[in-house]
Amino acid sequence: MRIGMLYSRIRRDEKLLLSELRERGHEVTKIDVRKQRFGLGEPPADFADLDLVVDRCLATSRSRYVTRFAAHYDVPVVNHPETAAVCADKARNSLVLAEAGVPTPATEVAFTKEAAMEAIEGFGYPCVLKPVVGSWGRLMAKIDSRNAAEAILEHKETLGHYEHKVFYVQEFVEKPGRDIRVLATDGEPVAAMARSSDHWLTNAAKGAETEHIEVDDEMRDLVETASDAVGGGLLGVDLMETGDSYTVHEVNHTVEFKALNEVAEVDVPATVVDWLEARAERGVREAVV
Repeated sequence: MRIGMLYSRIRRDEKLLLSELRERGHEVTKIDVRKQRFGLGEPPADFADLDLVVDRCLATSRSRYVTRFAAHYDVPVVNHPETAAVCADKARNSLVLAEAGVPTPATEVAFTKEAAMEAIEGFGYPCVLKPVVGSWGRLMAKIDSRNAAEAILEHKETLGHYEHKVFYVQEFVEKPGRDIRVLATDGEPVAAMARSSDHWLTNAAKGAETEHIEVDDEMRDLVETASDAVGGGLLGVDLMETGDSYTVHEVNHTVEFKALNEVAEVDVPATVVDWLEARAERGVREAVV
């Protein structure tokens, strides 16, 4: 297979995928999106004759646009640009999960600090304020008082980017000191890990401790439904335990898996490449037909 990997920085996750792909004899083209130009006609030379493109862009903006151009050039791309667009926007993410009947934290969106304050007061303290675009737990705030809310809302309102004028307010979920990340391919769980921390944010990028966790039947059903809701693909589905059940708070489209691979009982990059091969082969068959 001829596989293209879109990137702006080669991290350990990308190295794991590249190593597995090359060990299987696939022809892999690394495509640094910082050096590309995308027009409305013919695709860039690096996109010629590829069976599949895998998006591993670090920046959300690049990911959303480059996948859109790949689809425009009729190059099969993982993940699809519609999936990227939904997952990159927390408000859209919450909407599609709710529409699919997936339990997800209560959320309100406002466009002025006055309306946002009303939403915060409605939830009560603590509650959570998140940027609509972002990852690794950056710029997320647990709001414990009205004074804190007023200060944070004022800071966001004075920031330049329009996305900071969208106030995404969410209930605070009392999770048991951890959350759960499930890596899935078209809704089929590959492996899962619990991420534990004394901090209220339990992202691995924030230094949370990770351990393998078995995927039970309820988790499996939620992962499948959440994956379908955002359009499927290679996804990271994040869940929190709520008593004897779960709530899905986010689905990630350029999911990192190096921490998961260290604790999983399966070879994560090998399983992902199995799925990529199947996707590429399906695309080749469809092109021939």
